[in-house]
Formats: sequence, C-alpha cells, structure tokens
Amino acid sequence: MMLPSPLLLLLLTLATIATRPYILFANRKDIRLLELTDNKKRAATNIIVKNLEDAAALDYFLEESRVCWSEINREVIRCANIDPRVKGKVTKEDIVTTGLVKPEGLACDWVGNKIYWTDSDTKRIEVAGLSGLESDRSVLIWEDLDLPRSISLAPEQGFMFWTDWGEYPRIERCGMNGDLDTRKVLVDSDIVWPNGLTLDYAEKRLFWLEAKLGYIASTDWEGNNRKTIFVGDKTTLPQPFAITMSAGVLFWTDWETNAIYSYNITMDHVEKVKVRGKLSPMDIRVFEPTRQPPSTSPCSQSNGGCSHLCLAAPYPPHYSCRCPTGYKLTNTTTCATTNSAILLVAARDSIIKVSLDTPDYTDRVVSLHSVVNSIAIDYDPVDGRVYWTDLEDDHKQSIRSAALTSPHNETDVVTRDVDHPDGVAVDWKGRNLFWTDSGTDRIEVARLDGTSRRVVISEDLDEPRSIVLDLSQGWMFWSDWGKNPRIERAWLDGRAREVIIDTELVWPNGIALDTEGQKLYWCDAKMDRIEMSGVDGSGRVVVSDQDLPHPFGFSLLGDFIYWTDWQDRNIQRAEKVDGSNRIVMVSHLDDLMGAKAVLTSPPSSTSSPCSPSLSPCSHLCLLTPPGPVCACPTGHELAKDNSSCLVPDAFLLYTRRDDIRRISIERDTGEDILIPLKGVVEASALDYDRLDGRIYWSDIELKIISRAFLNGSAQEVVVEFGLDYPRGLAVDWMAGNLYWTDAGTGRVEVAKLDGSSRRVLVWRELDSPECLVVDTEGEKIVWSSWGLEPVIERAGLDG
Repeated sequence: MMLPSPLLLLLLTLATIATRPYILFANRKDIRLLELTDNKKRAATNIIVKNLEDAAALDYFLEESRVCWSEINREVIRCANIDPRVKGKVTKEDIVTTGLVKPEGLACDWVGNKIYWTDSDTKRIEVAGLSGLESDRSVLIWEDLDLPRSISLAPEQGFMFWTDWGEYPRIERCGMNGDLDTRKVLVDSDIVWPNGLTLDYAEKRLFWLEAKLGYIASTDWEGNNRKTIFVGDKTTLPQPFAITMSAGVLFWTDWETNAIYSYNITMDHVEKVKVRGKLSPMDIRVFEPTRQPPSTSPCSQSNGGCSHLCLAAPYPPHYSCRCPTGYKLTNTTTCATTNSAILLVAARDSIIKVSLDTPDYTDRVVSLHSVVNSIAIDYDPVDGRVYWTDLEDDHKQSIRSAALTSPHNETDVVTRDVDHPDGVAVDWKGRNLFWTDSGTDRIEVARLDGTSRRVVISEDLDEPRSIVLDLSQGWMFWSDWGKNPRIERAWLDGRAREVIIDTELVWPNGIALDTEGQKLYWCDAKMDRIEMSGVDGSGRVVVSDQDLPHPFGFSLLGDFIYWTDWQDRNIQRAEKVDGSNRIVMVSHLDDLMGAKAVLTSPPSSTSSPCSPSLSPCSHLCLLTPPGPVCACPTGHELAKDNSSCLVPDAFLLYTRRDDIRRISIERDTGEDILIPLKGVVEASALDYDRLDGRIYWSDIELKIISRAFLNGSAQEVVVEFGLDYPRGLAVDWMAGNLYWTDAGTGRVEVAKLDGSSRRVLVWRELDSPECLVVDTEGEKIVWSSWGLEPVIERAGLDG
C-alpha cells in the first residue's frame, strides 16, 4: 500500500479543521498552488512547476501528488510530482510528445491512472496511460468534433464530458471507453463559446462557462434540469476560460483581466480572488480530496485481462479493453500487435504512417533519424522495410531504407550517381528496387541492398517521376512531366517500351496500378483530375475532377485510391471505380509528397520465377511477360549460360552521334549495350583509359570533351572552353594525359586526364587535323589532316 504524501496529509488535515481549499492553476510559464484565505489581503502563490512554455490545460492525481499539464508551444503533455519545498524545480516527465497540436483540455482519471485530452487542431479526444509508450495510447473520438476544449471525467460512473465551441457549439458526454453508442449531446441551445467545464460529483451535475453570452449554467449528467447559475457582465465575466468548484463555490480564470474569480452559489456572491503579483491564469482545479472521490476499478486487477488499455465504461462490467491507435481487437481482450494495411506518406523531413485497420486514420510519425527531404516512398512486405528517396541537398541525394518497427536499422541503399530520384518502386518478389531520376534522366534497378545496379532506360526521358510495377505480368509504368508529358510502360528489363498516354496530360505526378483489374490510375496536378485507363492506355475515363487543387502522391489498395494534396495539405481517399465516398483522412499536414498504401505482409500465394529460391540468376532476375530474364550490373554482361555475369575482357566501343555503345568481342550474341550517358548530342572521337576504366569522348555540337565510367557513372566535362571542332581524341593511360585535335582552331592540344595543365602542342602549318592516336611505346602522337593537302604526321608526346 502506498504511503500518503506530505501534501496529501496536509490537505486531509486542513479538510478536517477548515474549508480552505487549495487552488492549482496553469500560469502559462509555470503552475502554481494558491491557498484560499478570507480574501481580505493578497495571498501568495507557490510555484509548483517552473520554466514552461504556454501551459494551458492541467489536472492532477491527488494520491500520488502528481500534476499533469499540456504545453501548446511545445506540443507535449507532461507530468511532475508536486513538492512545494523545491520551488518548482521538479523533474518533468514527458507523457505524450507526438501527434499533438493544440491540446487545450486535459483530465486525469485518478482511478484508472490515465490522462484524457482534447485537441482542437487534430479534432480528437485521446487517452493515454502514464508510461509514455505509443502502445499505451488510443484515439477515442475523431468524428463530429470541431473545436473541443474542456474535458472532465467521472471515473466511477465511466463517463467523460467535453465542450465544443466550433460551428455547432455543444456539450457532450460519452463513455470513457469511447463507445460511440454512449455518446450523447447534453447541451446545444443558447450556447456559443462553452469554454470551461466542471463536475459536481455529489449532486451529479455539470457546470459550464459560456464566454460569449456571459453566464455560468448547470445541467444534470443526462442533459436535463438546466439552470442558469450566474449571469455576468464585463466586470465579472469579460473573457472567462476555465472553471472548477468546491463545496458550493465556483472558481474560474479570465483571460481579459488575468485574474481568478470565485462565486458562492448559495450566497449569490462573486468576487475577484486577491493574489500577489501579475498572473496569466489558464486552466484551474480545486486541489482537495473531495474533487477525486475514492473508487475501485475492475482494471486494477490484472489490467482487467486486457492486453493493452483497460478503460472505464458506463455499463456492466464497467470496463472494456481498448487497443493502441491503429490496431484492432482480435477478441474482447486482446489486440493485434501488427497492422494488416497501412498508408505510408513521405513528408519531407518525416515519414508518416496511417493505419488502414481502424476508422480513425490517425497519422503517426515513424521515428527515423535519416529522413531529411523524403520525396517518393514504397514498402517491402517481406522484410517490413520502407524505402524512400531523399533529396537531402544538391550534393547529397540518396535512396534510403528502414524497418517500420524498432529497431529501425536505417541504411543508405544508393548514394552514388543519383541526382534527383523522384520515384521508387519495390519489386518485393524479385528482391529488386527500381527508381526514376529526373536529374540523370534514367530509370535504374538494383538489388534491395543497392548492389548489382543497372540502368534499365536512359533514352528519351525528360522528367520521369512516379513509377509502379506489375509484379505478376512483368511490366513497369512511369510518368514523365517534361516538355512532352506522357505515361509509358516497358518490360522490367526495359524492352518493349511504349507510350500509352500522351494527350491531355500536363503534370502527371502520381500513378497507381490495379493489378487485378489491369487498370492504370494517375493524378494530374495541372489538369486537377484523377483518371484511369486500361494498362495499354485504352478505355480512358475521368475518375474525379472536383476539388483537386494539387494532387501529388498517389496510391491504390483494394477498392480505394489514396492521394496527398499540396494545396489542401491533406490525405484523401475515394472509391477507385468512380471516385465516390470521398473522405479527408488526415488534414493540417505540411510538405506531403509521395504516398503508398500497402498490405504489411505478403499474400500467401507469392511464388515468382524470380523469387530467390527459384531464380537461376547470379545477379538480377527481372520478370517479363515472356518469362524471367537474367540481367547484369551495368558494365558486366551475361556469360554463355545466360544466368551468370562477367566483366568482358575484350569489347568494342563506338559512337552513334547521340549515344555511345559497346559490344562484346568474346560472345557472338551481337548484343550491343548502351552506355547510359546524359546529354550526348554528337559524339565524335572516343577512347578508353584501361587503368581506371573510364571512357573519354568529344562532342562536336556541344564543343566539349567529357568522361565517365563504363556504367555511365561519374559523368563530367573535362574540357569545355576554347574548343571548336574536336574531331580526334586519344588517352595516354600510362602518363595520365589526354590529347586531342581541333579541326576548327587547327591545333593539337594536351592536358591532364582531368582537364588541368592544358597546353597547345602543334599549331603551325596545320589544316583541319582530324584523327589522333597515341603510340605509348614509341612515345609519339600520330594524326591525320584533311586540308587541301591531306597528310598523316607524327610528333613526340611533348609536340
């Protein structure tokens, strides 16, 4: 048995000798305790908790001498033990730190050891235990709430009461377990701003403050026998906020006068409580034993048999089990420990998870540290990991991954040669990751750990954005919002590419696939509509074109489509067939980007020819409509067994004006491989550095010399000024020098391989120098000139 605290003993003693209650009130920057006297002189207040930020609502647990409060600016609910001797220097314990915006009402269930609160911004009433754990918290009321404010509890009867000063002002009651069948409007007439609320436990009456009309009234707990208690004026009720009571006396705070008032109901006498110093009083409670009548709870025995929350109920057996937010009861006492369906949203500096299992659609931030500027998002149901593209800054862009549950094991998947990855898609059957990059203008694939990276498509891409995969048929679909907006598709290995939609498109941001129905959906932020078609682009219809200011992230699961909207700052859902039954799931969210609705576990029948147990491939297995295809990382090629990969010893490099390709000399397949390079207009000369594996080429249209690795990575310009018609180029890989001829300027020049230390070697009597080779053993350069007198000449490496 717990020993009573010194403060409680003091209160019990006071209660036997005199009716002098203590008042506990939030004072924005602190919480104070005030002992009421005869009010003949100014009373001193004792600071109980100091250094707060906009403390608004408060309540207490009397037996534990514990006060709990909400801080609006910090968006937290905290508790501390009351000890008048330490002058406010107490240890503050965080109870709720996420998902709060404007928690203006708070009440302590002193029997069940829970905290209930209202939030006028999220428009919810929630409950939490004192552990601070997310598994100890649940949303109780989320519908038909506008601006809920004050809340009071009657734990013995299992009821909670609250005021709502929104568009339809009212006072309501509901079971403390959130059973909506017990919800009832008690007062909804002659009421505009019902601010404060307090309960008389002996008489079972409810008192409230009407701030706009300037009165205090009461009703019984069924909403009957309403009485006006006190009608104020600009002196006594200018802007009342919170109210409490004790032994027939009402006490309230006022924002306008920054004062505390008392009203003796029997004597019909109101007066301002004289207090020393300046105050900014907010919420107020009488601090005495009669305000928390002792009671017993079935939840005190083995938590009522509940796996998670045990809450008081207004009907036998006077309790019921409740699950943490987003989780379902599997029976009357046990909650599921995982979600079956979720919506994941990339929101710049955070990743948001919304459970689709419960109808409250409460958003929760996944506590990850590596999320800086998340854009696109997808999920691997096999390992339970989320993948997102992160545009941290201009110099650091990456694709990252983390487990949804703790420990999150956050990892970088792809960090090199990503410029602006806008779309990402997980091939969870083949264990691959696809992404679009509007900076490099590529679509690439890699294993889920970032290895075996391969460029799938690099030609004719302008601003590729969203990408989705059909893992049963082997297709990928992507949107491109460049100069010629379009939606395209191709096999997962990049073959059979075709444009399927290219009319009446401007900003096709998000796309989604209905695999079972073989339908493709997309949202267009410029056309302000959601459309669908067959997967081949046929049968195009508008699903919705109403109130879609700027849809961005888009997803589909089951019978519903989901999307984020930049302008409305919300997440919405509608029927996929015709856009009906549309609802706002979550609102008031900033920086909403990509969205993905997923089942958290893979379906039972998930065998694929590319699943790890069946795949014959050494590196990448890509499903296509004809069947699985083995593929190799860029720079490798398939061996003769068509399943393993090797680096070719001998290959031919060649240019085709706007691209550079290579073909194996060892194999007779004749398959030429495009080297994925960006911005090649008219490649002319070409050479290879066999030491570090880079290719060098000149572009006579752009008048530059560039280099890159064979897989297209680390592409950079090495010479960009003073070139006119660089037709010939050669690499001295032994000395680390680059030679070139320029038919326009009539020069032969040399520089280091990075373009530094540049100088002219030959310029006299040169007429249109063209081709150039380096003889490293003979230490000579040889070039041809196409002038009036064509000639082949040579010189030493230094000219």
